[in-house]
Amino acid sequence: MPDDRSITKSDVGSRWSEDDLVCRVTVAVPEKIEVSFEDEFPDGGLRAWLVVFGCICGSFATFGYLNAWGVFQSYYEENLLKSSPPSSVAWIGSIQACRLINSLIFAPGLITGRLFDMGHLRLPMLLASSLLVLSTFLIAQCTQYWHFLICQGFATGLACGVIFGPILGVIAHWFKKRKGLAIGCASFGSSLGGIVFPITARNLIPHVGFQWTMRILALIQLLTLVVMNLTLKRRLPPKENSGPFVNLRAFKVPAYSLYCFAGFVAFLGLSTLQIYIDISAVSIGISKDFSFYLVAIINAGSAFGRVAGGVLGDNIGSLNTLIPASLVAAAVTFAWPHATTSWDFIIIAIIYGLAWGVFSGLMWSPLIELGETHDVGLRMGMFMTVFACGALVGPPISGAINQHTGNYTAVGIYAGESAFLD
Repeated sequence: MPDDRSITKSDVGSRWSEDDLVCRVTVAVPEKIEVSFEDEFPDGGLRAWLVVFGCICGSFATFGYLNAWGVFQSYYEENLLKSSPPSSVAWIGSIQACRLINSLIFAPGLITGRLFDMGHLRLPMLLASSLLVLSTFLIAQCTQYWHFLICQGFATGLACGVIFGPILGVIAHWFKKRKGLAIGCASFGSSLGGIVFPITARNLIPHVGFQWTMRILALIQLLTLVVMNLTLKRRLPPKENSGPFVNLRAFKVPAYSLYCFAGFVAFLGLSTLQIYIDISAVSIGISKDFSFYLVAIINAGSAFGRVAGGVLGDNIGSLNTLIPASLVAAAVTFAWPHATTSWDFIIIAIIYGLAWGVFSGLMWSPLIELGETHDVGLRMGMFMTVFACGALVGPPISGAINQHTGNYTAVGIYAGESAFLD
């Protein structure tokens, strides 16, 4: 038998190399491996799709309600606010779309986006949901211009801004490869609400009056917001030492800064057609009963566009889908003032709705790709603040142009150029 002795290099030289011996020892005692939750996106499953359903309910009650503004503008101009010019009435809706409180610098998206990154979701959503339902109830009691400006402008806009930002952020916690589809489905609620709210309001006002109509709309919001609050959930833990509340250094990234600027320019005119299409149809002699449904047709088209755009974005890239959609929306906006028949307006509404749905549903997807998931709320919040500036001044500028020229030709040129330049 061989003598007991320690193993040396000469003992193993003919059978194993020294590297083999070291490798075997290393494998035998593996080091601790850390697994990041961020690398394990579910991209599906019951819990992930329940989150998407909650987002659908949230976008239905917020942006779906805001998408019906064209109907409210028409009703206010013809009934409750006859003495106010169209550009002044448009300020109510533009403040909604902009989600501002007191000043553009402190847009809710900027604040709630960072709160979401810090792990705060349920309390802001609950408070904003309560404010939105309350403000809709209070609109029923409004009689003066400043009443509507406060309730349907600032209060509703603030509540929607607080809700909508985290809705987009939470999708990034559950989806990666299929995020375009998930965001498209989540924003589907906006289009669905843009169909339900205006048709409901239009048919209820003659039967139960404006006050009870607004109360019924508030109850619809209450139901959907309860579902949203019960189903939304973060998946990733907040990052420790997440940095300053507002980090302007994100604008040092050229791609992000350019994308924010494009959003600002786009919203100077991209939503003009949706707001004014029914009023412009009436101005050339088309029946009010027909022109009312043009807003619903746009939202029906956008519902398909949001989902289809999400699928295309996942397969060919978000920007490769967004750019053609914005060009189509710009072209239709140029053509809109030249419509003369009901069929002209129907075709314009359908094509614009499809393009608008692709653009509005997919414009958030590139923001997720421009950084880490734990900072997605900050990036989206700052983007919302920038494009909110365009959404604030765009519709009133269109109203002022119409008031000065007496037609919508110049409005279409202004809005179309803004959409084209983005």
